[in-house]
Amino acid sequence: MDRCVIGVDFGSDSVRAVVVNTVSGKVLASAVSMYPRWSEGKYQHPETAVFRQHPLDYIESFTACVSEAVKMAGPGTADKIAGIGIDTTGSTPVAVNREGTPLSLTDTFSENENAMFLLWKDHSAAREAEELTGLFHTAGSRDYLTYMGTYSAEWYWAKILHVVRTDQAVRDAAYTWVEHCDWMVGLLTGNTHPETMYHSACAAGFKALWNSEWNGLPDKEVLGKADEYLKKVAERFGSAPKPATVSAGRILPEWAARLGVPENTEISGSSFDAHAGAIGGGVGENILVCTLGTSAVDMTVVRPDELRNINVKMLTRFGGLAEDSILPGYVGIETGQAAFGDIFAWFRRLLSWPLQRLEEEPDGTPQEREMCFRMEERILPMLQREAEHLEHTETLPVALDWINGRRYPNANDAARGVLADISLGTNAPQVYWALVFSAVSGLNRIREGFEQSGIRIDKVKAVGGIPRKSSFIMQMMADLMEKPIEILDENQTCALGAAIYAAMGSGCCQSLNEAVSNMSARVEKCYRPDADRHTALRRQYARYLALAKERQ
Repeated sequence: MDRCVIGVDFGSDSVRAVVVNTVSGKVLASAVSMYPRWSEGKYQHPETAVFRQHPLDYIESFTACVSEAVKMAGPGTADKIAGIGIDTTGSTPVAVNREGTPLSLTDTFSENENAMFLLWKDHSAAREAEELTGLFHTAGSRDYLTYMGTYSAEWYWAKILHVVRTDQAVRDAAYTWVEHCDWMVGLLTGNTHPETMYHSACAAGFKALWNSEWNGLPDKEVLGKADEYLKKVAERFGSAPKPATVSAGRILPEWAARLGVPENTEISGSSFDAHAGAIGGGVGENILVCTLGTSAVDMTVVRPDELRNINVKMLTRFGGLAEDSILPGYVGIETGQAAFGDIFAWFRRLLSWPLQRLEEEPDGTPQEREMCFRMEERILPMLQREAEHLEHTETLPVALDWINGRRYPNANDAARGVLADISLGTNAPQVYWALVFSAVSGLNRIREGFEQSGIRIDKVKAVGGIPRKSSFIMQMMADLMEKPIEILDENQTCALGAAIYAAMGSGCCQSLNEAVSNMSARVEKCYRPDADRHTALRRQYARYLALAKERQ
């Protein structure tokens, strides 16, 4: 049958939706909606690594985005929609009451940032993460970080522990905490009750440490050693997590009316954005899919029986493993960099500081403000044009990409970026080159860590905003990695992956292979390595590794 599904991707700044035909794989429409409060700069405190998002941003932008995409798909398409799939950032948990309503949707906590969603890149729980790392490694009869290595401030238990220790009112009012991806599914199906709602295998495995080896979450008594409140959260977790390919239930009639979709639309399970992007990019064994945006997330999969051939202890220095998290029946492997595109955005903000102040001058004219804005937009393209022609010599600066903490090797949220070997002759294009090279070097170090652990990488696919925008960065990746880098023909691979999950959950496709074959993105371009440039970049890479060793 000629049926369609909707894939919805909640990113850091906006929500995106695609309407896809499940047979041809054609994207019939796509739409984007920025989060209104987030766009105003609300609930963001980079100086203290605090990043919160209001649930109304999610609700309003989701409604606007999906309804617009349905309308754009053309007459008659809405009647053919069979399912909706969702991915979100993560770990992005929120405190909820007994009914599963986020506290920030109640009058008492409407402007309390601790009662809002804690965005993935919120690192305010660095101290708690360090404490939990020691606890999970040594408390109880097993090591709960066997497949993760180091617990991160970006993850579920650390964020909860930080808030309940610092905000007594939220602690007293919060019945438990749920992930954004789980809450959206519950909102659409009418089941947000903590004990019975759907839980994502991706979120539970990677961030809450759910694993079949210890029959679920870490032992409640172990969690209670950190704080008795965590014990309550574990007791109220409810049903076991499931893959994103299952149906979590049908959409509520009121939501069907809001979005303009049929009332029999199935809501599939959920996932994190980059993992859905891996599906949309055609992930498989020996394929590394790199989602490159504000941060970088790199993923591959292995069969469970292959774990015996992998040095898991070495691998967990670079990433983590979780069951059924990317492909059902496989062990998903995730790693990444806490900042990628954010590094370049930071440099642009640094250079454009005077322009931003001029824009705010009360006596400035509209023409002057427009000129300042246009100049800001041109900074990175100009830097990139100049950087492409730089010679790779030891006079170039060297940088570390840990500007938002380090995920590899041995995660350290307190780590910071470094810019070294600068002189009075160093110019802005050279600094930009060093920052780009630091991001690419970090990615290459992760790839090397995978291969040293026993995971063969035959192919690298790059998805996200950066791969289709910057040939400079992609060619540098190919040259340093000495591997072809495939660029895919779809900007919204995360939303496309969510649509593939929806095709499975709604029964439009009978197997995941069929859904991926029909709907995943196709290769648009391939960057091939240049041997001479590889040799030059390896010398620069040695400088990067030396600086990293010095700062670890």
